[in-house]
Amino acid sequence: MSVVAPVQLQPRAAAQVVIDNLIKQYGALHALNGVSFSVNSGEWVALMGPSGSGKTTLINILGGLDTLTSGRVVVDGVDLAKLDENDLVRYRAEKVGFVFQQFHLVPYLTSLENVMLAQYFHSVTDEKEAQEALKRVGLSDRLTHLPAQLSGGEQQRVAIARALINQPKLILADEPTGNLDEANETMVIRIFRKLHQAGHTILMVTHDPDIARQADRRIELAHGHLYFDSAVHGPGHPLNCPLENTSDCCKSVSGDDEIRFDHLLEQIWVCGEGGKPAEVARLRASGASGKLSTVPEEPAARVLSRMADLHLVALHDGEAQLTPEGSQRARDVVRRHRLAERLFKDTFSVDETEAHTQACRFEHIISPELDQRICTFLGHPKTCPHGNPIPPGECCDGKSRS
Repeated sequence: MSVVAPVQLQPRAAAQVVIDNLIKQYGALHALNGVSFSVNSGEWVALMGPSGSGKTTLINILGGLDTLTSGRVVVDGVDLAKLDENDLVRYRAEKVGFVFQQFHLVPYLTSLENVMLAQYFHSVTDEKEAQEALKRVGLSDRLTHLPAQLSGGEQQRVAIARALINQPKLILADEPTGNLDEANETMVIRIFRKLHQAGHTILMVTHDPDIARQADRRIELAHGHLYFDSAVHGPGHPLNCPLENTSDCCKSVSGDDEIRFDHLLEQIWVCGEGGKPAEVARLRASGASGKLSTVPEEPAARVLSRMADLHLVALHDGEAQLTPEGSQRARDVVRRHRLAERLFKDTFSVDETEAHTQACRFEHIISPELDQRICTFLGHPKTCPHGNPIPPGECCDGKSRS
């Protein structure tokens, strides 16, 4: 479903949001205490942290719903500290689109009227344009329904249409899926993905790590301070990385999603080897993760949807099929896994079950160089201990394989 047409934004590399030493006090309480970071145009940022960490306060300041105590907040060239109340009203109407957990729809207005209300605050109303906005979020048959006549997911989609009607430069979403069931959550997040692909800048408060993984970047607040920024310190390391100033500091490691991807790609590959269809209902999105603990189970359909967006798989009639890109990645994962099994069994004399368990962990940390060195050390084996073929690598060209 097409959600929005691309909007005219600054070049992606440009900083659209600049936050510099932001402080917000309520009496003696520091809700935000010296927070600094910037957000590029077109970037999707997941804002995380425990309750009371300052997430909603930050969103309210960026949206012009609250004022800062000191510091600097610039959005799309507008310095919010210099705006009076009338200017803030104009800023909210022209620059920002809000999506809240509680929807905040006017109960006695229809879906169409709720969207047009946002136009009214922008000083121009256009019923046809509001109808089109609702159509883009899949609600063309709900134009005259009151909020009480809509499901939670439908109400949130009305709220999204309302947020987008004035083509805002920045979308601020505060737990937009917090009141939704899994099916509606999936639908709403799909809309946000399309908004992101269309070039919108998104700051989304969420407690859900699965949603956060779909964003470009994760920022975490703790006690009003910036605790973690994946753009600065890598996806898996905190600010106080114990390996700081070493060659291993913030080295890229497989995140949970990457591990799930590899695990599913491996299963689809194995199904293909056996001439069987890779039925989505039979696939499992969990697996061991090297130095990390076992990755928690997640519905395979949700993970496969993200993989389809990345063109790793194609989904047809309940089956998953590898794309050329996905097939190459699956081949590499299978090769690393089976080489690791052979290494653990032949070199360390562990049984086949333990070799498989350790290989599940090892496959995520073997580099291409180490892959070839292991293969050469083992004499370029043709099969794993279970008799399954090991896909050959570059190191196997012209070499006899045991």
